[in-house]
Amino acid sequence: MVEHVYYQPPNNMTIEFPCVLYARDDSATEHADNRPYIHAKRYQLTVVDRNPDSPLPDQVEALPLCSFDRAYAMDELNHWVFNLYF
Repeated sequence: MVEHVYYQPPNNMTIEFPCVLYARDDSATEHADNRPYIHAKRYQLTVVDRNPDSPLPDQVEALPLCSFDRAYAMDELNHWVFNLYF
C-alpha cells in the first residue's frame, strides 16, 4: 500500500517516494441511437519508486479496467505508467 498519492502535483511540490501520480487524461464515450450511452473517464497513473522491483506496479495493474502503458527510468527513479478507466 502506498501512502503518497498526488493529483496533478505542481512542479515545485516536494514529492515523497514511493508514490502514485495521477491526472485525468481522456474519456471514452460509446453511442447508441446517436446519443451517449456509456461514458468513462480515463486517468493516467504513474507509479514512481526508487526500487526497480517495487510491488506497487503489480498492485496497480491488478485494478479493474487498468492497463499498462510504458515504463522508464529517469533521475534514478523508476516510473510505470498505466491507463485506468473509471
